[in-house]
Amino acid sequence: MNKEQKEQLITDLHARLEIARGTFLVHYQGLQVGDLNRLRNDLRNTGAELQVVKNRLLKIASRGTGNESLNDHMKGPSAVTILHDDIIGPAKALVDFAKDFGQLVITSGQISGKEISAEDVRQLAKLPGREVLLAQVLSAMQAVPAGFVRVLGGILSKLLYVLKAIEQQKQEAGA
Repeated sequence: MNKEQKEQLITDLHARLEIARGTFLVHYQGLQVGDLNRLRNDLRNTGAELQVVKNRLLKIASRGTGNESLNDHMKGPSAVTILHDDIIGPAKALVDFAKDFGQLVITSGQISGKEISAEDVRQLAKLPGREVLLAQVLSAMQAVPAGFVRVLGGILSKLLYVLKAIEQQKQEAGA
């Protein structure tokens, strides 16, 4: 790779890191190319991407982004997972892949500039997916108005029972 190609790679990577919601660093030493491509496809399906890049170039590209905190973890053959929309989906994909292939080691990550450990990434993978979390929030938001309507309906039905009882009492008293 010549100097111009390296500069282009750094510029492109810097732009992607600036807009990323977060990144995960992994060591991939010992993985076959086919396995690495499978991991790339799994991550692509979750809205993330895996970039194998030299640590020196990654350190340069991460200047001025939230990834500078990960510079100490960039040792050995590293790859960076760039998270675009979802954070939990890529974490699940990495953890599942690491279970199947012991050569993949999650080293660290960052979300919105805050550094997280490999254990934090594993904990993220245990959370339900983005769609499930959104459905749970929507359900909770919908439960409040539905409960309010039930309470109002109960009050109205009790009022109707009282009025019906008064009507029956007047009819019995008049008869």
